[in-house]
Amino acid sequence: MMRAWTLPMLLVFSGSVVAAGQTLKGNPGMAAALLLAFLALAGATSPLIFPRSIGAEEAQRRSAVDGRPIVFWRPGCTYCMRLRIRLGRSARQLHWVDIWRDPAGAAAVRAVNDGNETVPTVVVAGRPHTNPDPGWVREQLSPSA
Repeated sequence: MMRAWTLPMLLVFSGSVVAAGQTLKGNPGMAAALLLAFLALAGATSPLIFPRSIGAEEAQRRSAVDGRPIVFWRPGCTYCMRLRIRLGRSARQLHWVDIWRDPAGAAAVRAVNDGNETVPTVVVAGRPHTNPDPGWVREQLSPSA
């Protein structure tokens, strides 16, 4: 759990230090702008922008029932953020599994990626797809939407 928040906390701390330095130099406007930029980066790299994660076993069970894809992801992954942002509201229709929180999810990803934890790995109808195009993933939602 803590590993997912390391980068966001580091960004908030760094932004605070940089902003304090700018304030001491007499640049409060620049300090505020830099702090806001660091806070935005911290928010973007945090688990908060992703729908609530579930375990791999639960995701597989739900996917078998409703046919929706499963997305294996991890916090801080730029490709996962790209997928999440490009999917927009339709991201809520997917089953999200955080591989840093779920050892079974990490094992499932390693099993289909030659032992690597390469994410995002999207499983559609039992077939894994590593780092697929977000448009393609959105198309996979059409039949079940």
